[in-house]
Amino acid sequence: MIEEPYRWVEAIANRREYVETQLAAGSPIAAVGYRDGILILTLGRARQKIFEIYDRIVMGAIGHPGDIERLRMAAIELASTEGFTRSAADVSLRRLAHYSLSPVMKTAFEQVYGPPYLARLLFAEVGTKPEEDLFLRVEYDGAIATNGATLSQIRQDFAVLSATRQSTELMESFLKSAPLTDATLVNAINSALNAWSVGHMTAGQDGAKEIPEREAISKHLQEQLATAGIEAAILEREAKTAIRYRALSDEEARSSIQP
Repeated sequence: MIEEPYRWVEAIANRREYVETQLAAGSPIAAVGYRDGILILTLGRARQKIFEIYDRIVMGAIGHPGDIERLRMAAIELASTEGFTRSAADVSLRRLAHYSLSPVMKTAFEQVYGPPYLARLLFAEVGTKPEEDLFLRVEYDGAIATNGATLSQIRQDFAVLSATRQSTELMESFLKSAPLTDATLVNAINSALNAWSVGHMTAGQDGAKEIPEREAISKHLQEQLATAGIEAAILEREAKTAIRYRALSDEEARSSIQP
């Protein structure tokens, strides 16, 4: 019996290593705030990675398609139920993540006799003004990271998702150097594409600690754009309808690319 806690810790470590390996090939996702709303963007060749969840909420994900779909449906069901029983204004990303998705993913990860969720989730909720925008990341073990100000960090107007922790940190460092609060959609698209390139370049580089040179970022992005499509959507701050979500076509996104 004395050994049981140590076996559990070892099992959790093995699960973490397994999940990280399964997610290692995921295409990065960048969500950035700009003057008129929030942009979320990734590159891909086949499967959808960006989804509308509710009027003001969007989700991006990397991982196993089946697990992503299960979590997406859970998020939609909770948001729809909350909106029906209360009101659309009561549907909150914080409640969605903290009281539903995070506990479910944490429990699945820690129950070593059942399968964990092979997924990382990125959410964004547009506010009535830029400082009210919320970005939130939920890890496969239920851990939550937000853009909110804390004692150790200042508030950020973006969030990213990548295959490894180091590539995620490098994407964040890149976006910190390019404030976007008052940027146009064109500027936001270009910053998000370059951040994606940073994440994609460094995901497979063990020990990468520095952001690649701008020329290298641009070259890598052009190479990937030759074979992959751009998947992007925006949450419009001043939309005339309750639904703020609008998907951008590959052509629309490409037309905004600056040399």
